[in-house]
Amino acid sequence: MKTARCELPLAGMHCASCAGRIEKALAGAAGVVEANVNFATSRATVRYDPQATGVEPLRQLVRDLGYQVLATQQRLELPLSGMHCASCAGRIEKALAGAAGVAAASVNFATSRATVQYDPQLTGVQVLEQLVRDLGYQVIATGGGSASAGAEAVQQAEGELRAAEYREQKLRFLFSLALSLPVLLLAMGGHLVPAWRETLDFPGRDSLELALTTPVLFWAGRGFFSGAWAAARHRGADMNTLVALGTLSAYLYSVVATVLPGWLSSAAGAPHPAGGAAGHGGVYFESAAVIVTLILMGRLLEARARAKTGGAIRALIGLQPKLARVEREGVEKDLPVGELVVGDLVLVRPGEKVPVDGELVEGGSSVDESMLTGEPLAVQKRKGDTVIGATLNKTGSFRMRATRIGRDTVLQQIVRLVQEAQGSKAPIQRLADLIASYFVPAVLCLAIATFVLWFDLSPPQTRLTMALSSFVSVLIIACPCALGLATPTAIMVGTGRGAQSGILIKGGAVLESAHRLTTIVLDKTGTLTRGVPVVTDLVAHGVDQATLLRLAAAAEAGSEHPLGEAIVRSALERGLPRTPAGEFNAIPGHGVEALVEGRRVLIGTALLLRGRGLEVDEAAGHGLADAGKTPVFVAIDGAWAGVIAVADPVKEGSRRAVERLHALGLEVIMLTGDQRRTAQAVAREVGVDRVLSEVLPQGKCQEIQKLQAEGKRVAMVGDGINDAPALARADIGIAMGSGTDVALEAADITLVGGDLNGVAAAIALSRATVANIKQNLFFAFIYNILGIPIAAGALYPLTGWLLSPVVASLAMALSSVSVVTNALRLRGFRVARS
Repeated sequence: MKTARCELPLAGMHCASCAGRIEKALAGAAGVVEANVNFATSRATVRYDPQATGVEPLRQLVRDLGYQVLATQQRLELPLSGMHCASCAGRIEKALAGAAGVAAASVNFATSRATVQYDPQLTGVQVLEQLVRDLGYQVIATGGGSASAGAEAVQQAEGELRAAEYREQKLRFLFSLALSLPVLLLAMGGHLVPAWRETLDFPGRDSLELALTTPVLFWAGRGFFSGAWAAARHRGADMNTLVALGTLSAYLYSVVATVLPGWLSSAAGAPHPAGGAAGHGGVYFESAAVIVTLILMGRLLEARARAKTGGAIRALIGLQPKLARVEREGVEKDLPVGELVVGDLVLVRPGEKVPVDGELVEGGSSVDESMLTGEPLAVQKRKGDTVIGATLNKTGSFRMRATRIGRDTVLQQIVRLVQEAQGSKAPIQRLADLIASYFVPAVLCLAIATFVLWFDLSPPQTRLTMALSSFVSVLIIACPCALGLATPTAIMVGTGRGAQSGILIKGGAVLESAHRLTTIVLDKTGTLTRGVPVVTDLVAHGVDQATLLRLAAAAEAGSEHPLGEAIVRSALERGLPRTPAGEFNAIPGHGVEALVEGRRVLIGTALLLRGRGLEVDEAAGHGLADAGKTPVFVAIDGAWAGVIAVADPVKEGSRRAVERLHALGLEVIMLTGDQRRTAQAVAREVGVDRVLSEVLPQGKCQEIQKLQAEGKRVAMVGDGINDAPALARADIGIAMGSGTDVALEAADITLVGGDLNGVAAAIALSRATVANIKQNLFFAFIYNILGIPIAAGALYPLTGWLLSPVVASLAMALSSVSVVTNALRLRGFRVARS
């Protein structure tokens, strides 16, 4: 049964129960093979039999339940600038998701991208972009351009803006550092070097610190205040709010202490010390200045580290050559790749990259496809073979006809898939985002409580300074940057590393789910085996082998059965003459008969020959079947003439791939429609744990369901087309891609090169990524769990020690850098090859 797939963008769902109602109704509809409704993305994905139902009846079914189907939904990606933490991303996501005509919105802090599903009849790109700008953030303009240059244009525009932002951040940091160091020296130099104390304790010192700190705060650090103001205007709070409140509190207190020191002492209920000034410890200019400097340093280091996480996309886009040698009207000329059209004849010389996808029409060569498939060995290409754009021509030269250009090429599809995967959210990330949305308001409340507590409990002479110091430290150390970066950076690096190894993962949810798999179900033909049957044995009886094969090939020439095609192909490869056949008759499910050279040839199963009253040596057939081969019995002129054995050879790396799956603790099952003897022989050769044989295509989905009913988490590995229902039913569907016709929509994971070792690699990558995410979240949470109480003064009763706001700002900055750096370790993930 051939199935079709449709996606229905929905509106009106309010909870997971709504999604469950729709999914249950769709799954029970006539002709529906598989239905899945995702509440988070507001989308229903349905696989159905187009002969039994259609898209419109499915739409109407949803409407009858009281929900809306957005008929003309489009997908939009907005590259953003100006986000500083997960709270920023949450504010934008909430605003976009609530806009009219928007079905779903997701904002990824690590990639600085917003992904929006919307109805163009109700809203537009300009409206959505303006909504983001009204929140105080920027949308990167990409300028349009040709379809083929779309991804490159976006990357270039983003790269230029990121570079400009980095240069500005660097300038602000260096300016802030140059002014903060003297402030720090004036404030702390006497404590660090007692001999300097008298020298640095001069009249007007506080005023000098004020003069140096003011430009640091309001020029170098103005982004904190503008961001906090933008958030406040929309009744929100983010990292900028915490930094702005903390630094401004320390600064204003210090200004008043410098100008009106007696007023602060009276306000605190303490006698004013002699000398008339706030005295050392009465001003916090160094805290305000150094906090800004350290946070700017943290952002600078973070920007450098995060730039490396997008290296996979840039590397993929950079693979495509800029020019192509095209033959038009008999004249060869170099043209930009973006100007190629389908049908163009392209000359590719040794050492050049293939510009677009195409088919060889003249010449031949070996082509290095490792940049897309991860396979190190070059592939031989001859006339009629397909080649993939961006692969490297090694030896010969050839002419090819362009068949796919622009965003239809395999490379551009892979780039799109990786971008979507990196922009997606894993379930564990949604939990982190939820926590972050409540985190900043909670920290503000905690900081205020800390101030009140210390103001009430501290001695009168120090109550205001201790309360303010603890208040600022809590605000600064609690900035949730690390929490927002923990998951998306790991997913971004993990999916990018997978793409560079020929493993295409659809999204963060897939990457997270794959590590829980317990059982791998492998389709036999084309997955464990090569998928092309060949003749392996000839057992002749009463005739010579050449005659047996020649007559059988002539009779099978009119058959479309794969076994018959293998017999005909074997005869041609051995150079046997082609003989015409007459009176051809196909016997469905059993074999064929024909008249060849005046002789009656009957080919098929032993049952067919016995049914015609012929004696057959079935023992020979059983021996071949036990060896994993399919016996084809031949009779000539009413007498048994021999057996032709046909087999689908096992791929060279299949056994090693199964061993790697076993090493990961996974159960491996082979699922096939072949007869039991043949299936058992292949199973013994590759070492699988269990065999499900003689399963019809429509029965594969039921077998997956049975395994899931046993409590197993199942991955189905197939070709992505014929196995579509089973791939959809499995917890994870893995498609073996052909390199040029990648089944990007057929499964959750696609192995571009068709190498079965990629299954183990994909699961190992998933486990490594999830482990990395857990490490990042541990670092982020433990940092705040330990840091906030210490900043609030929890250790003061035991040790007499309060956390300095300067130390708090340094810890906050380094926490984000450490999370991103830990995620970058995934770039060292290596895929084992057979």
